[in-house]
Amino acid sequence: MRENGNREEYSVSISNKFEGLKVFGPDGNGSGEIIEETVIEANESGEITAEKEMISEENCTHDCGSCPSAQGCGSFDPASLLEETNEYSNIGKVIAVVSGKGGVGKSLVTSLMAVTMQRRGAVCGIMDADVTGPSIPKVFGVDAKAEANEAGIFPLPTQTGIKTISVNNLLEDETDPVLWRGPIIAGLVKQFWTDVMWGETDILFVDMPPGTGDVSLTVFQSIPVDGIIVVTSPQDLVSMIVEKAVKMAEMMEVPVLGIVENMSYLTCPECGTEIPVFGPSNTEEVAHAHGLEVLARIPIDPKLAAACDRGMIETFEGDWLDKAAETVEEL
Repeated sequence: MRENGNREEYSVSISNKFEGLKVFGPDGNGSGEIIEETVIEANESGEITAEKEMISEENCTHDCGSCPSAQGCGSFDPASLLEETNEYSNIGKVIAVVSGKGGVGKSLVTSLMAVTMQRRGAVCGIMDADVTGPSIPKVFGVDAKAEANEAGIFPLPTQTGIKTISVNNLLEDETDPVLWRGPIIAGLVKQFWTDVMWGETDILFVDMPPGTGDVSLTVFQSIPVDGIIVVTSPQDLVSMIVEKAVKMAEMMEVPVLGIVENMSYLTCPECGTEIPVFGPSNTEEVAHAHGLEVLARIPIDPKLAAACDRGMIETFEGDWLDKAAETVEEL
């Protein structure tokens, strides 16, 4: 590294496919007085040079909503990014259900949590924030299209009264793909918070998209999330990626309520033995490393899968999520 006026230059060995990439971040000492813009360029040998331009606070636009360095800025107030709900919404708690990658059963856990809490007397809603892979309407058998008036959008109730909203209830054909860029998707999710008339809702569950992209950032910055539940499965690869989701929550200062492990085991129908289909789990170790609890272990259950396929998740039988429900109730 060498200093050059108010710029610092770095040299590292990396593939030149990153040429032209801009990386933004807060200053290293966390004072928030400097915003960095790093421009990466590569030469023919694959060596890149990263020039970091230091932007003084005097040049800050103070538009935290569009600033990628807002989280590390000393003048940043997280509450300044929170959006107001619709005037016809009165929401008690907001619980986001997240995962480090797709395919681990995040939407299943969201659905089971909403059903479990509804059975325990809470009025629940589900915001399907997984815009490019919406599952909630299918799982609950909600086929109707959402309606709206000048006051806002009406959520669609399930058979037991859980309020839901999903992009699939807005599309003419639910099989149409959503080919939108990140900011547009994030904007739609924000509208699910600001424009949907949730009414009196004790707990709103947010079924997040997998990973740590635009929508996750929008939800954690725009919606007052009270806690997140992280969903994983027993494989080592998945557990490693889950750590990204946990660390994201820690960076965004959102409380992590615990981890739910899906597809933990298969129960032998003959003898009742629990068979670890994906091998020994290390979820306990991941949880312990972050000071978290494993709130539930959900088995591979053909009846549960069939209930989802028929849109009858509200008929499921099982007490796997009772501990998770108690944790949410204690908030």
